[in-house]
Amino acid sequence: MSTFSIFLVLITIVCFLLIIVIMVQNPKGGGLSSSFGGSAQMGGVQKTTDFLDKSTWTLATILIVLILLSSLSFSGALADSNSKIIDETIKTTPTTPTTPTTPTDAKAITPVAPVEKK
Repeated sequence: MSTFSIFLVLITIVCFLLIIVIMVQNPKGGGLSSSFGGSAQMGGVQKTTDFLDKSTWTLATILIVLILLSSLSFSGALADSNSKIIDETIKTTPTTPTTPTTPTDAKAITPVAPVEKK
């Protein structure tokens, strides 16, 4: 399993958890906290809202870090050295000589004297 595949699985898990945390929240203050009833309960409504808010920001930060690390796994220090695409590109790149090597090539670049008009 490549490094990128591991990052892809981790990113998918974090995205799923982030979706769940966001769906539990209600922008009008209802959400999960409204099902807990009065303020006499341990922790109360405010603690639930704080927890959901902190978990949202934490998961979002983890997601950004995982995305940045996965981009490094493509071409950075964490990249796989046995890439078939890179190997094929190197093998198929033709090398062209910069100086003529045969006499016919030398004649092709020899300048011709101008013709005089009478």
